[in-house]
Amino acid sequence: MDQKPKNIIFDLGGVLLNIDFKLTSNAFKNLGVTHFDEMFTQHFSNPLFELLETGKIDEAAFYEAFRKEAGLPLTDVQIQTAWNALLLDFPPERIEWLEKIASRYRIFLFSNTNQIHYDCFIRNFSNAFDGKHFNDFFEKAYYSQFLGLRKPYPDSFQAIVKEQEILPAETLFIDDTYKNIEAANQLGFQTIHLQSPTTVLDLDLI
Repeated sequence: MDQKPKNIIFDLGGVLLNIDFKLTSNAFKNLGVTHFDEMFTQHFSNPLFELLETGKIDEAAFYEAFRKEAGLPLTDVQIQTAWNALLLDFPPERIEWLEKIASRYRIFLFSNTNQIHYDCFIRNFSNAFDGKHFNDFFEKAYYSQFLGLRKPYPDSFQAIVKEQEILPAETLFIDDTYKNIEAANQLGFQTIHLQSPTTVLDLDLI
């Protein structure tokens, strides 16, 4: 990093929250959705998932559209359970580390997610951490379905920069998906492409 950042924007999945896309892929395949990997991966999502992640359709509309794409009479609960299967745990040591980081930088979250996943991981966090709310660990948490914009599109980053009155050159963006890192680099952010087995605990930020 050329200069010590004043601000840090964290991705969620693969950075603070453990996730495994294969679990969702396998869950849908077990339901008979044999082409799920052509519909959604970490690096690609078809228009239906983009609509869900930018809040353009609600849960009910997503379930109905998914049934049509899958060509199967799946229930809402079956789709929801398989869709949430990728969400794992929040390692406590990462949350402790995040609290330390918050005393040194302005910290934000920016996640491509959707209301179905959001409701699940917010509930899971509260259950695991004595009723605390995950969003309270950030100055502000930005989620694509509320922002109406998603990574890697430049206007999503620019919306945060404008609202928070921060400079990209003074802001570190940490994400596990390379195309999001590329987009942030082009806008002048400092970046870290976090790849397993490296975790945030390995970063020299404290």
